Amino acid sequence: MSNRAKVAAGGVVVGVILLWLLPFWAALLVIVGVPVGAYLLLDPSQRKRLRRVGRKELGR
Repeated sequence: MSNRAKVAAGGVVVGVILLWLLPFWAALLVIVGVPVGAYLLLDPSQRKRLRRVGRKELGR
């Protein structure tokens, strides 16, 4: 199993646990808020590069 698959599987497990433990709106806030917060922490040049490259190229 590749590292990306492990991270994806871990994210799914964490998401299911959050949906089980927290109310739906709180779990949704965490699931959506973490990637948005990470995007906002990027430098403007990193955001530009992220928008420019395709999804398949991000892991390189």
